[in-house]
Amino acid sequence: MERDQAKPLAPVSDLPSSDDGEAALHLKQVRRKKFIKCFGSVAALAIILAVVIIILIFTVFRVKDPIINMNGVAVTSLELTNGTTPKPGSNISVTADVSVKNPNVASFKYRNTTTTLYYYGKLVGDARGPPGRAKAHRTVRMNITIDIIVDRILASPNLVTDIRSGMLTMDSYTRVGGRINILNIIKRHVTVKMNCSMTVNIFSQAIQQQKCKRQVDV
Repeated sequence: MERDQAKPLAPVSDLPSSDDGEAALHLKQVRRKKFIKCFGSVAALAIILAVVIIILIFTVFRVKDPIINMNGVAVTSLELTNGTTPKPGSNISVTADVSVKNPNVASFKYRNTTTTLYYYGKLVGDARGPPGRAKAHRTVRMNITIDIIVDRILASPNLVTDIRSGMLTMDSYTRVGGRINILNIIKRHVTVKMNCSMTVNIFSQAIQQQKCKRQVDV
């Protein structure tokens, strides 16, 4: 019977060939290789950028400690009795020439500076300097006027000898605190401290001898 006759086979052209499977597999492999190359390129670029950033951080962008110096001390408003002793009730002022050097590639913004003066270990005066900013690789100089407590100077047994010799031996303590900010990425708070022992010529108002020790706190 016709119903029992077998259905005709599908045309040979409709059957999947082995060539099509190989082509699909080859295309898949090509895509995978392109992905691996692309990923490898991105990863290599990221590694290179990371290495460059690390090098910059430890070289160009490395935060260096600001440097403060005591350049000079001028004695003003000094009234003497018989040319040897400060007049009671008079004022003695000392103007300290202080500089702040910033060796960094970014500016150093500092707060009020403080300078304290000692005469043979006794506190005789202190002063505050205004806040400011030291630009990259620049040095800022400031004059800080210190009003001396005359009674404490007069109480020292070394005063007459120092005035006769024309030399004053003093110690100073200067403190500068601030912040260094590099591209809003690297931020560092630093406080620079300096202790100086100096001998000042009263007549030339120049520092004859000076020894300073610096300390940086972060």
